[in-house]
Amino acid sequence: MENNEGKESHSSTEVAAQDGLGLLDKDMSNGSQTSVKLALCDLWLGISQWRLWILLGWQDIRQRYRRSLLGPFWLTLSMAIMVGALSFLYGALFSLDLDDYLPFLCLGFIVWGLISGIVTDGCVVFIGSEAFIKQISLPLSVYVYRLIWRNLIIFGHNMVVFVVVACIFSIWPGWSGLLLLPGLILICATGGWVCLLLGLISARFRDVPQLVASFIQVAFFLTPIIWKPELLGDRFGIVDFNPFYHFVEIIRQPMLGNMPDNTSWLVTIGFTALGWILTFLIFSRFRGRIAYWV
Repeated sequence: MENNEGKESHSSTEVAAQDGLGLLDKDMSNGSQTSVKLALCDLWLGISQWRLWILLGWQDIRQRYRRSLLGPFWLTLSMAIMVGALSFLYGALFSLDLDDYLPFLCLGFIVWGLISGIVTDGCVVFIGSEAFIKQISLPLSVYVYRLIWRNLIIFGHNMVVFVVVACIFSIWPGWSGLLLLPGLILICATGGWVCLLLGLISARFRDVPQLVASFIQVAFFLTPIIWKPELLGDRFGIVDFNPFYHFVEIIRQPMLGNMPDNTSWLVTIGFTALGWILTFLIFSRFRGRIAYWV
Protein backbone atom coordinates (compact mmCIF):
# COMPACT_ATOMS: atom_id res chain seq x y z
CA MET A 1 0.00 0.00 0.00
CA GLU A 2 2.77 2.40 0.94
CA ASN A 3 4.61 1.59 -2.32
CA ASN A 4 1.45 2.24 -4.35
CA GLU A 5 0.87 5.52 -2.55
CA GLY A 6 4.52 6.49 -3.19
CA LYS A 7 4.19 5.69 -6.89
CA GLU A 8 0.96 7.63 -7.14
CA SER A 9 2.48 10.68 -5.41
CA HIS A 10 5.57 10.40 -7.61
CA SER A 11 3.46 10.23 -10.78
CA SER A 12 1.30 13.18 -9.64
CA THR A 13 4.49 15.17 -9.00
CA GLU A 14 5.70 14.41 -12.53
CA VAL A 15 2.36 15.49 -14.00
CA ALA A 16 2.45 18.73 -12.02
CA ALA A 17 6.00 19.37 -13.16
CA GLN A 18 5.08 18.71 -16.78
CA ASP A 19 2.10 21.04 -16.44
CA GLY A 20 4.35 23.70 -14.92
CA LEU A 21 6.87 23.35 -17.75
CA GLY A 22 4.05 23.61 -20.26
CA LEU A 23 2.84 26.83 -18.68
CA LEU A 24 6.41 28.14 -18.60
CA ASP A 25 6.92 27.38 -22.29
CA LYS A 26 3.63 29.08 -23.07
CA ASP A 27 4.69 32.18 -21.08
CA MET A 28 8.05 32.24 -22.86
CA SER A 29 6.39 32.00 -26.25
CA ASN A 30 4.06 34.86 -25.32
CA GLY A 31 6.86 36.91 -23.78
CA SER A 32 8.12 38.30 -27.06
CA GLN A 33 4.60 39.31 -28.07
CA THR A 34 4.08 41.00 -24.71
CA SER A 35 7.35 42.94 -24.95
CA VAL A 36 6.43 44.16 -28.44
CA LYS A 37 3.01 45.34 -27.23
CA LEU A 38 4.58 47.10 -24.24
CA ALA A 39 7.09 48.85 -26.50
CA LEU A 40 4.32 49.97 -28.86
CA CYS A 41 2.23 51.21 -25.94
CA ASP A 42 5.25 53.09 -24.59
CA LEU A 43 5.78 54.94 -27.88
CA TRP A 44 2.09 55.73 -28.33
CA LEU A 45 1.46 56.80 -24.73
CA GLY A 46 4.52 59.03 -24.96
CA ILE A 47 3.02 60.82 -27.97
CA SER A 48 -0.34 61.15 -26.22
CA GLN A 49 1.34 62.96 -23.33
CA TRP A 50 2.59 65.73 -25.61
CA ARG A 51 1.64 68.48 -23.17
CA LEU A 52 4.06 67.02 -20.64
CA TRP A 53 7.15 66.73 -22.83
CA ILE A 54 6.51 70.12 -24.43
CA LEU A 55 6.39 71.65 -20.94
CA LEU A 56 9.55 69.81 -19.88
CA GLY A 57 11.37 70.90 -23.04
CA TRP A 58 10.55 74.55 -22.43
CA GLN A 59 11.56 74.14 -18.80
CA ASP A 60 14.98 72.81 -19.87
CA ILE A 61 15.58 75.92 -21.96
CA ARG A 62 14.44 78.23 -19.15
CA GLN A 63 16.67 76.49 -16.62
CA ARG A 64 19.71 76.72 -18.90
CA TYR A 65 19.38 80.49 -19.40
CA ARG A 66 17.74 81.50 -16.14
CA ARG A 67 18.63 85.03 -14.97
CA SER A 68 20.59 85.77 -18.17
CA LEU A 69 19.92 89.04 -19.97
CA LEU A 70 19.15 87.64 -23.43
CA GLY A 71 17.86 84.25 -22.30
CA PRO A 72 17.72 81.64 -25.07
CA PHE A 73 18.66 84.31 -27.63
CA TRP A 74 22.24 83.77 -26.52
CA LEU A 75 21.96 80.78 -28.85
CA THR A 76 21.10 83.11 -31.71
CA LEU A 77 23.90 85.53 -30.90
CA SER A 78 26.57 82.83 -30.61
CA MET A 79 25.44 81.28 -33.90
CA ALA A 80 25.51 84.67 -35.65
CA ILE A 81 29.05 85.41 -34.44
CA MET A 82 30.34 81.98 -35.48
CA VAL A 83 28.72 82.09 -38.92
CA GLY A 84 29.94 85.63 -39.58
CA ALA A 85 33.53 84.88 -38.56
CA LEU A 86 33.85 81.54 -40.35
CA SER A 87 32.19 82.74 -43.54
CA PHE A 88 34.86 85.41 -44.07
CA LEU A 89 37.68 83.02 -43.12
CA TYR A 90 36.70 79.99 -45.20
CA GLY A 91 35.29 82.12 -47.99
CA ALA A 92 38.74 83.62 -48.44
CA LEU A 93 40.50 80.24 -48.08
CA PHE A 94 38.29 78.54 -50.67
CA SER A 95 38.02 81.65 -52.88
CA LEU A 96 34.21 81.55 -52.76
CA ASP A 97 31.70 84.29 -53.43
CA LEU A 98 30.41 85.50 -50.06
CA ASP A 99 26.90 86.14 -51.42
CA ASP A 100 26.60 82.43 -52.16
CA TYR A 101 28.80 80.95 -49.45
CA LEU A 102 27.49 82.76 -46.35
CA PRO A 103 23.85 81.51 -46.67
CA PHE A 104 25.19 78.03 -47.46
CA LEU A 105 27.40 78.04 -44.37
CA CYS A 106 24.70 79.57 -42.17
CA LEU A 107 22.11 76.89 -42.96
CA GLY A 108 24.72 74.16 -42.73
CA PHE A 109 25.65 75.18 -39.20
CA ILE A 110 22.03 75.55 -38.10
CA VAL A 111 20.95 72.14 -39.41
CA TRP A 112 24.11 70.49 -38.13
CA GLY A 113 23.44 71.96 -34.70
CA LEU A 114 20.03 70.30 -34.71
CA ILE A 115 21.39 66.92 -35.82
CA SER A 116 24.45 66.86 -33.56
CA GLY A 117 22.42 68.09 -30.60
CA ILE A 118 19.91 65.26 -30.95
CA VAL A 119 22.66 62.64 -31.35
CA THR A 120 24.89 63.76 -28.48
CA ASP A 121 22.01 64.49 -26.09
CA GLY A 122 20.43 61.19 -27.05
CA CYS A 123 23.27 59.31 -25.39
CA VAL A 124 22.23 60.64 -21.98
CA VAL A 125 18.48 60.82 -22.54
CA PHE A 126 17.84 58.10 -19.94
CA ILE A 127 20.89 58.69 -17.76
CA GLY A 128 19.98 62.35 -17.35
CA SER A 129 16.40 61.43 -16.46
CA GLU A 130 17.38 58.90 -13.82
CA ALA A 131 15.42 60.61 -11.03
CA PHE A 132 12.23 60.68 -13.11
CA ILE A 133 12.58 57.09 -14.31
CA LYS A 134 13.10 55.68 -10.82
CA GLN A 135 10.40 57.70 -9.07
CA ILE A 136 7.65 58.36 -11.61
CA SER A 137 5.90 55.85 -13.84
CA LEU A 138 6.07 57.50 -17.27
CA PRO A 139 6.58 56.08 -20.76
CA LEU A 140 10.29 56.09 -21.55
CA SER A 141 9.56 57.68 -24.90
CA VAL A 142 8.46 60.86 -23.10
CA TYR A 143 12.12 61.65 -22.38
CA VAL A 144 13.00 61.11 -26.04
CA TYR A 145 10.25 63.43 -27.27
CA ARG A 146 11.29 65.98 -24.66
CA LEU A 147 14.85 65.94 -25.99
CA ILE A 148 13.78 66.32 -29.62
CA TRP A 149 11.42 69.18 -28.75
CA ARG A 150 14.18 70.94 -26.81
CA ASN A 151 16.50 70.79 -29.79
CA LEU A 152 13.73 72.02 -32.08
CA ILE A 153 13.37 75.08 -29.85
CA ILE A 154 17.11 75.73 -30.19
CA PHE A 155 16.79 75.23 -33.95
CA GLY A 156 14.02 77.81 -34.08
CA HIS A 157 16.13 80.38 -32.25
CA ASN A 158 19.06 79.74 -34.59
CA MET A 159 16.87 80.15 -37.67
CA VAL A 160 16.57 83.82 -36.77
CA VAL A 161 20.16 84.16 -37.97
CA PHE A 162 19.23 82.79 -41.40
CA VAL A 163 16.24 85.13 -41.61
CA VAL A 164 18.62 88.06 -41.18
CA VAL A 165 21.05 86.59 -43.73
CA ALA A 166 18.21 85.99 -46.18
CA CYS A 167 17.10 89.61 -45.87
CA ILE A 168 20.64 90.91 -46.40
CA PHE A 169 21.28 88.78 -49.51
CA SER A 170 17.70 88.93 -50.85
CA ILE A 171 17.05 85.18 -50.60
CA TRP A 172 13.45 84.04 -51.00
CA PRO A 173 12.91 80.26 -50.84
CA GLY A 174 9.59 80.39 -52.68
CA TRP A 175 7.43 77.30 -52.85
CA SER A 176 10.42 75.02 -52.28
CA GLY A 177 10.63 76.43 -48.75
CA LEU A 178 7.54 74.40 -47.89
CA LEU A 179 9.77 71.30 -48.04
CA LEU A 180 11.25 72.47 -44.75
CA LEU A 181 8.39 70.75 -42.91
CA PRO A 182 8.86 67.20 -44.32
CA GLY A 183 12.61 67.64 -43.90
CA LEU A 184 12.20 68.47 -40.21
CA ILE A 185 9.78 65.55 -39.78
CA LEU A 186 12.36 63.15 -41.22
CA ILE A 187 15.12 64.52 -38.99
CA CYS A 188 12.91 64.27 -35.90
CA ALA A 189 11.75 60.76 -36.84
CA THR A 190 15.34 59.66 -37.28
CA GLY A 191 16.28 61.42 -34.06
CA GLY A 192 13.62 59.37 -32.26
CA TRP A 193 15.20 56.02 -32.99
CA VAL A 194 18.73 57.39 -32.59
CA CYS A 195 17.90 58.63 -29.08
CA LEU A 196 16.20 55.38 -28.12
CA LEU A 197 19.08 53.26 -29.38
CA LEU A 198 21.97 55.36 -28.09
CA GLY A 199 20.19 56.12 -24.83
CA LEU A 200 19.61 52.43 -24.17
CA ILE A 201 23.17 51.41 -25.07
CA SER A 202 24.69 54.30 -23.12
CA ALA A 203 22.68 53.38 -20.02
CA ARG A 204 24.38 49.98 -20.11
CA PHE A 205 27.81 51.04 -21.34
CA ARG A 206 28.84 54.46 -20.00
CA ASP A 207 31.75 54.93 -22.43
CA VAL A 208 29.42 55.26 -25.41
CA PRO A 209 28.68 59.02 -25.00
CA GLN A 210 32.39 59.84 -25.26
CA LEU A 211 32.74 57.66 -28.36
CA VAL A 212 29.72 59.28 -30.00
CA ALA A 213 31.01 62.79 -29.20
CA SER A 214 34.32 61.98 -30.89
CA PHE A 215 32.49 60.48 -33.87
CA ILE A 216 30.34 63.60 -34.27
CA GLN A 217 33.44 65.80 -34.34
CA VAL A 218 34.94 63.75 -37.16
CA ALA A 219 31.62 63.58 -39.02
CA PHE A 220 31.39 67.39 -38.95
CA PHE A 221 34.55 67.76 -41.02
CA LEU A 222 33.55 64.94 -43.37
CA THR A 223 30.16 66.55 -44.06
CA PRO A 224 29.82 69.55 -46.42
CA ILE A 225 29.11 72.15 -43.74
CA ILE A 226 32.06 74.54 -44.03
CA TRP A 227 33.08 73.31 -47.49
CA LYS A 228 31.03 72.85 -50.65
CA PRO A 229 30.78 69.44 -52.37
CA GLU A 230 31.86 70.99 -55.66
CA LEU A 231 35.35 71.41 -54.22
CA LEU A 232 35.82 67.63 -54.46
CA GLY A 233 35.81 67.84 -58.25
CA ASP A 234 35.61 64.40 -59.83
CA ARG A 235 35.21 62.82 -56.38
CA PHE A 236 31.94 64.63 -55.79
CA GLY A 237 30.06 61.31 -55.51
CA ILE A 238 31.84 60.48 -52.24
CA VAL A 239 29.43 62.66 -50.29
CA ASP A 240 26.51 60.46 -51.39
CA PHE A 241 27.77 57.81 -48.94
CA ASN A 242 27.48 60.24 -46.04
CA PRO A 243 23.94 60.12 -44.55
CA PHE A 244 24.56 63.34 -42.61
CA TYR A 245 24.99 65.18 -45.91
CA HIS A 246 21.56 64.10 -47.13
CA PHE A 247 19.82 65.11 -43.89
CA VAL A 248 21.45 68.54 -44.10
CA GLU A 249 20.50 68.91 -47.76
CA ILE A 250 16.77 68.26 -47.28
CA ILE A 251 16.67 71.39 -45.09
CA ARG A 252 19.37 73.55 -46.64
CA GLN A 253 18.40 73.32 -50.31
CA PRO A 254 14.70 74.20 -49.87
CA MET A 255 15.59 77.23 -47.74
CA LEU A 256 17.99 78.39 -50.46
CA GLY A 257 15.21 78.15 -53.03
CA ASN A 258 16.39 74.87 -54.56
CA MET A 259 14.87 71.41 -54.76
CA PRO A 260 16.81 68.67 -52.93
CA ASP A 261 18.09 65.81 -55.03
CA ASN A 262 15.88 62.71 -55.14
CA THR A 263 18.80 60.70 -53.77
CA SER A 264 18.71 62.72 -50.57
CA TRP A 265 15.01 61.96 -50.05
CA LEU A 266 15.50 58.24 -50.75
CA VAL A 267 18.50 57.97 -48.42
CA THR A 268 16.84 59.83 -45.55
CA ILE A 269 13.54 57.92 -45.83
CA GLY A 270 15.33 54.57 -46.07
CA PHE A 271 17.67 55.43 -43.19
CA THR A 272 14.70 56.40 -41.03
CA ALA A 273 12.68 53.26 -41.81
CA LEU A 274 15.54 50.79 -41.35
CA GLY A 275 16.69 52.53 -38.17
CA TRP A 276 13.24 52.30 -36.59
CA ILE A 277 12.91 48.60 -37.43
CA LEU A 278 16.25 47.76 -35.82
CA THR A 279 15.76 50.05 -32.83
CA PHE A 280 12.24 48.83 -32.11
CA LEU A 281 13.43 45.22 -31.93
CA ILE A 282 16.17 46.19 -29.47
CA PHE A 283 13.94 48.53 -27.48
CA SER A 284 11.18 45.93 -27.10
CA ARG A 285 13.77 43.40 -25.91
CA PHE A 286 15.59 45.54 -23.32
CA ARG A 287 13.04 48.20 -22.43
CA GLY A 288 12.36 46.70 -19.00
CA ARG A 289 16.04 46.82 -18.01
CA ILE A 290 16.62 50.53 -18.57
CA ALA A 291 15.36 51.45 -15.09
CA TYR A 292 17.99 49.13 -13.58
CA TRP A 293 20.83 50.39 -15.79
CA VAL A 294 20.47 54.12 -15.19
